[in-house]
Amino acid sequence: QVQLVEFGGGLVQAGDSLRLSCVLSGDLFGNYAMAWYRTAPGKDREFVASISWGGRNKYYSDSVKGRFTISRENYNATAPLQMNNLSPEDTGVYYCAADRHQVPGPGTTGTDNWGKGSLVIVSS
Repeated sequence: QVQLVEFGGGLVQAGDSLRLSCVLSGDLFGNYAMAWYRTAPGKDREFVASISWGGRNKYYSDSVKGRFTISRENYNATAPLQMNNLSPEDTGVYYCAADRHQVPGPGTTGTDNWGKGSLVIVSS
């Protein structure tokens, strides 16, 4: 069974950078497209970024485009999310997701492999 574990959350100040990591275990990493979502206080889950199986295709929400970068490191089964120029609006719990059949996006459904989340707090 696939397991996803997120690392790297914490408390930072506006303008700082933070790097989240997601480690997949229980199956071959290359079988999965990877994605990050977040849930801000009082809001629904929001798509942040995703990356295809081979890493060629990457997708971002408009709110993070140009500031966040998703990548994948197949040699250690990790999908990092580099977050730069953070703002208080980026505060939330960040979840990693993995999907064998599609590249997750803002309108997709059916992604059923999720981590437990990592809390990011950006102070002003």
